[in-house]
Amino acid sequence: MGEVLSQNEIDNLLAALSTGELDMDQMQDSGEKQVKNYDFKRPAKFSKEHLRTMEIIFEHYGRLLSTNLPVYLRRNVQVSVASSETVTFSEFTNALSNPVIMGIITMAPLTGDIIMDISPNLGYAMIDRMLGGAGESLDKNREFSEIELTILEKMIIICMNLLREPWKNVLSINPVLNRLETNPQFAQIISPNDMVAIVTLNLKVGEVQGFMNMCLPFFTLEDIMDKLNTRYWYANMQERRDENYDEYIESLLRKVDIPIKAVLGKSTVSVGDFANLQTGDVIRLDSHVDSELSVYVGNIRKFTALPGASKENYAVRVTSIIREEE
Repeated sequence: MGEVLSQNEIDNLLAALSTGELDMDQMQDSGEKQVKNYDFKRPAKFSKEHLRTMEIIFEHYGRLLSTNLPVYLRRNVQVSVASSETVTFSEFTNALSNPVIMGIITMAPLTGDIIMDISPNLGYAMIDRMLGGAGESLDKNREFSEIELTILEKMIIICMNLLREPWKNVLSINPVLNRLETNPQFAQIISPNDMVAIVTLNLKVGEVQGFMNMCLPFFTLEDIMDKLNTRYWYANMQERRDENYDEYIESLLRKVDIPIKAVLGKSTVSVGDFANLQTGDVIRLDSHVDSELSVYVGNIRKFTALPGASKENYAVRVTSIIREEE
């Protein structure tokens, strides 16, 4: 991308042309090809299209984190993709503090590992919530104890398992946590000069805010680089929306439990009569013995039924269905 001029620079160029200080012929392109220096230490292995596709994947991943982590932390969790960039692995590890929370994850069937890095302040907040605290972070970083590392490993596994769904449109993966490291020097999964893609997620757990960095080496993603483009991603997503998709959703809905109640009748009694109720007393309802009962699904009246018994249980037999227009 060429250099973008400011409005002041454009105005100065126009003024110079009008006064004759600049000659238009001298500014014409000579036709020679522009040569751009290539840094062999930082080969461009990830294109902007690759980074954009990974941003889409991790935007989906962020939505899964924001809905699943509150189940364990019992606090509101907000997640958004902050940035994506390509750096060398040494630049990534040198930028990390000590201690860190780094999960070394194998992305089977892909070869190689990826790294899930969570800010220490988020780790302290998660530990505090899991142990019944308010979810506050520490003012000063310190080493993690064995109990804290066990809790953090559980949280990393929870976050790791959520990676399956966002990557389905590219590849069905089976992530496995190899180990948890707190020192970046012990997380040398590739050569220091190898290129990696870093997708940074901004996490906010309650009032504590921090970053989660996903380090994706080119060595690990090399076999699926041709699939990391938005055209393939959307095309594959469209293929999944076939005619069986509606049946799949319907099958999931059929497994949902819903409350159903059959109302025998209603009555109104005074507080005094209610307080003096004894065993054997009779409460008169507003329905007859042979009248139909109302059956409610949730709080909506959906059926009428007659009372009866099935084996040793009370039961009702549906006599009519109440449609929405009724």
